[in-house]
Amino acid sequence: MAVKIGSFGTYPDGREILLYTLSNSRGMEVSVTNIGAALVSVLLPDGKGSKTDVVLGFDRGEAYLDNPSFFGAVIGPSANRIGGAAFTLDGTMYCLDANDGANNLHSHREKGYHKMLWKAEPEENQVCFSLEDYDGNMGFPGQKKVSVIYTLDEENTLTLHYHGTSDRRTVLNLTNHSYFNLDGHDSGSMTSHTLWLGASRYTPVVEGSIPTGELAGVEGTPMDFRTAREISREIGVDTPQLQITGGYDHNWVIDGWDGSLRHFATVTAPATGRTMKVYTTLPGVQFYAGNFIEDQIGKAGTRYGFRTGLCLETQYFPDTVNHPEFPSCIFGGDTVYDSVTAYQFEF
Repeated sequence: MAVKIGSFGTYPDGREILLYTLSNSRGMEVSVTNIGAALVSVLLPDGKGSKTDVVLGFDRGEAYLDNPSFFGAVIGPSANRIGGAAFTLDGTMYCLDANDGANNLHSHREKGYHKMLWKAEPEENQVCFSLEDYDGNMGFPGQKKVSVIYTLDEENTLTLHYHGTSDRRTVLNLTNHSYFNLDGHDSGSMTSHTLWLGASRYTPVVEGSIPTGELAGVEGTPMDFRTAREISREIGVDTPQLQITGGYDHNWVIDGWDGSLRHFATVTAPATGRTMKVYTTLPGVQFYAGNFIEDQIGKAGTRYGFRTGLCLETQYFPDTVNHPEFPSCIFGGDTVYDSVTAYQFEF
């Protein structure tokens, strides 16, 4: 089915922001935009002639120029945190923007990939977004070429295929920062959702949410989602890890990681019966329970805030560039970055 293209606003330099809508024969619709290569909406039919949008976001492209919570956007070149806003690679220290206390978060709040206008190439059931990033931008080495392809199939699976190259060794750790609420983006708290995570370990953090380097077992802790349970069940437990992050905002280590596409998470909304299964080729996932969503107005005048959506940000581990014991996020030269994350919906 052809991709529908519509105007979505104007970038500060006058270029047009566009909205691309994919659909399948089962009534599912997905809209993405060239600003931040962002996922704007996921519409799921209810069998009664109406559809529910389960992704937090905005009605206008210009709103994604602010977007303090990174709704829907592709993050790069480095997602999550880098401790001390610096790293050393091949004998050279690279200093980054200290935009999260003393640390770096999501590369740069104003210059990161989530604020860039990507080149878009729509095809029959997909849109390929791509950009080029110059050597030294945001402090990262290498002339980089990055792409992400959104594809919607007849099994109600939305697949994101990321690819990246660089003429020099550099950090490439891309993710998508969508917030999901399977009851509907406008339905308030998502903490009644149940979550299953195929992860026996996670990476504990110190103040500033920088990993200690330990891969800690989840057994006997509030971090254990190996049996599906309600998110609200232990999110408020008085433990140091949950105090540091205000609730769940940690990296889980996906069991059996070998680079193949693995089912690692299932989210279910008991009130509506909707389910989202998530797959990835990456070694980790940041489960973020929306503890610090800034109070703001989103789509259709909806007020978003505390825990109104959850994120499952597939990734190399936070601060992995400073932890040689973690899976490496260094790519470039002959080493190509390539990953896949997929979201399959049942409704």
